[in-house]
Amino acid sequence: MNPLLLHIPESLETERLLIRAPRIGDGAEINPAILESINELRPWMPWAENAPTVSDTEENSRRAVARFILREDLRLQYYLKSDGSFIGSSGLHRIDWSVPKFEIGYWTRTSRCGQGYACEAVRAIADFAFTTLGACRVEIRMDERNLPSQRVAERAGFPCEGILRAYERDLSGSLRDTRIHARMRPG
Repeated sequence: MNPLLLHIPESLETERLLIRAPRIGDGAEINPAILESINELRPWMPWAENAPTVSDTEENSRRAVARFILREDLRLQYYLKSDGSFIGSSGLHRIDWSVPKFEIGYWTRTSRCGQGYACEAVRAIADFAFTTLGACRVEIRMDERNLPSQRVAERAGFPCEGILRAYERDLSGSLRDTRIHARMRPG
């Protein structure tokens, strides 16, 4: 299977969310959410070490568009259907098309946390990976200390498979443990 030839829909919907691929021009609406959330993102997301400018965020969005087209990484952003506001970002990363398997990553802007949006997006994106992309495995990895991310994974139906001790270094250079939560193709 050549992933470049796959037709992958660029959007899906849940009860409250429109989940879509990145577009050129998204940087202007994503940047304020990153800046609002930078203190909460910084411990867990290496890309949040330094607060980006709007230009930085737009460049990142354009790279995400290119990687989506090339099927190297499938970033998906989620928006509130009722008013179109940007809520957060997720997607299917670390793709291995030979299995196929994917890793879901996610973050929600601070002012919208605690309302179930990340869980709703993760469930929908996992279902999309299984039904549309033929995934055999979808996993979520996080720093063992990231309790909010663990709760999202568990609520979205991803049981913990294990913990990789001293697996990688965090931004301070300290070794960190990585939790792996995963779901397999149903049936």
